[in-house]
Amino acid sequence: MSRGPGRDELVTRCGRTQALMEAMGLDLLLATTEPEVRYLTGFRTPFWQSPTRPWFVLLPLRGAPHAVIPAIGEVCMERCYTASIRSWPSPAPEDEGVTLLAATINELVSGRCRVGLAMGPETHLRMPLGDFATLKALLPGVIWRDATRIWRQLRMVKSEREIACIREAGQRTCDAFEALGAYLEPGLSEIEIFRRMRIEALQAGVDDVPYLVGGAGRGGYGDIISLPTSRPVGTGDVLVLDVGATFDGYHCDFDRNFAVGQPDAAVSEAYRQVHEALDAGLEAVRPGASCADLHRVMSTVLRGRGGGRDAGNVGRLGHGIGMQLTEWPSITDTDDTVLEVGMVLALEPGLVFSGDRAMVHEENIVVRDQGAELLTRRAPPVIPVI
Repeated sequence: MSRGPGRDELVTRCGRTQALMEAMGLDLLLATTEPEVRYLTGFRTPFWQSPTRPWFVLLPLRGAPHAVIPAIGEVCMERCYTASIRSWPSPAPEDEGVTLLAATINELVSGRCRVGLAMGPETHLRMPLGDFATLKALLPGVIWRDATRIWRQLRMVKSEREIACIREAGQRTCDAFEALGAYLEPGLSEIEIFRRMRIEALQAGVDDVPYLVGGAGRGGYGDIISLPTSRPVGTGDVLVLDVGATFDGYHCDFDRNFAVGQPDAAVSEAYRQVHEALDAGLEAVRPGASCADLHRVMSTVLRGRGGGRDAGNVGRLGHGIGMQLTEWPSITDTDDTVLEVGMVLALEPGLVFSGDRAMVHEENIVVRDQGAELLTRRAPPVIPVI
């Protein structure tokens, strides 16, 4: 695959954004986070891991975005889609681009104007709060508006190139899981298994494995977000690995479960139930259905047989994926987001059984006209045995 969005896709993205801005009555949109900046300009670098420097991109109602960035990023940004690049020597804690940003805003939309900025759930500012207070003081004519719904609408529906990247990440991670199966044996520590999974994923062709969690426990695991320990995995354990690997800046996010030795009846039944719940979720995916519909269908299967099982306490049974490991929407009983063609979701039913043991199952799909298209290869209906 070719890497990165081409100019045509970036122009289309900015055009969609500007149409939503106009409908909302905005004059300018301020982007401050990695996925926002990358969405508009194509700018991609691991340098975002450093919290020292803020980065800003401004999108007016017409034309390409304007970058206001630390000087260290100029060369990289010159390869991206921008109308102008303004920079300052950073780090400069006394004025970390604030004055330059204010001047650029005044130049693009002088006087009284409305500037959009993401303020809602699953967003963050990524600039010092004190600097933002200074920025507002420098721009008394600016009315700041919450633009979360613009970003939400833009990023929930993916282009075919974005979907292809997520598919690549998912398929290559499936290859890695298959290769891992030949390596697994009782007595290996969780750390050894997780390290091998990371190696197999990289060898399978993913770009990175920024998210890898899980663990093992006798008769089932306790949670699905822990780092591995040095504890050896032994007979009677259930092992889970939850992987968020990337390809060209887009994530997959799914897990696989394994029984060490022949599983007992409770483990086999819990696995069968989450697998059936996910099947039900796949059947329910269609344009026009809501996230609440998917939650209701999957939770009905999870609770259908009783026996002390419930849907656990994770708060949702799936979520969107894309530039970030988790994105809008959430598959909860209160999220009425309507599914549209091009949305990419992780379906993730889970339950608690045998008191405090968990079983979680996850696959990635894209919403198509005819329903769900799997982006990962379906896990077997019976728990694999090590």
